Amino acid sequence: MDVKEAGTSLDSLISAFNARIAELQQLVIARNMYPASSVSDLSAVDSALSGMELQLQKIRTRLREETEAIPKAKKLIEASLQQQKKLQTLAANMPLNLSGRMTYTTQDTIKCVQPEPCKGDLSFESLKVEEPAPREKKGRASPPLWYLSADDLNSCPAYMRGRLTLDKVNAAINDMAMYAEANSQLITAPRKKLTENIIERAMELREIAATEAVKGKHFFLESDIKGPSLKLDNTGKAILTVLRHTGRIGETRISHHRVFLLVRPQ
Repeated sequence: MDVKEAGTSLDSLISAFNARIAELQQLVIARNMYPASSVSDLSAVDSALSGMELQLQKIRTRLREETEAIPKAKKLIEASLQQQKKLQTLAANMPLNLSGRMTYTTQDTIKCVQPEPCKGDLSFESLKVEEPAPREKKGRASPPLWYLSADDLNSCPAYMRGRLTLDKVNAAINDMAMYAEANSQLITAPRKKLTENIIERAMELREIAATEAVKGKHFFLESDIKGPSLKLDNTGKAILTVLRHTGRIGETRISHHRVFLLVRPQ
């Protein structure tokens, strides 16, 4: 290193020291400017910085959680879209009067079943917790509702479906389920709760339900067909023919009764 380069390096070193000294002098002046409040101000600044660091840490944690939840959200969206398609298909094939399904059947059945009178003391001392008796599952489930789709109806020959509409056929399926539900209530009701004018019918239904062809299935009789949508007219007969063709109902004859069975379509 020659003399000129050494002098330049020394000048640079001196300049750096002078700059550092000037900075220290400014810091001393700033510290002594407000000696009483400088400590508290610095403490407040430190607390604020600590709070900001804590909030920043929380934000980072939340961002990480949201990032990890994105794949789950995508799967949920896909499942929701699939469910939406299924619901749209059901809505397209659902009869307009579905909301009144149980209203029609249960009215006559309730009238035929006597309410059990309340016996014994109703005070808190007489209340006892009893184990519910095991119920027989067979025949207790609600009747199935195997509605037709537009494709199902169109698969029937034109001479068979005639002027039938999808809504009329599905409304008839709704009625058949109500007939079967009313019969099921009579079959399973205790005999002591049946009124005198309905005991004979209930016993007859129980005999039909016990036959090999009907056992374990929901059914209704031809005499049960009294509307509101399904009737024994030309339209009703055409509907029954379409439902037999599409595998929604089966048919058998027991004694003098024509019995229709609700079956699962193949």
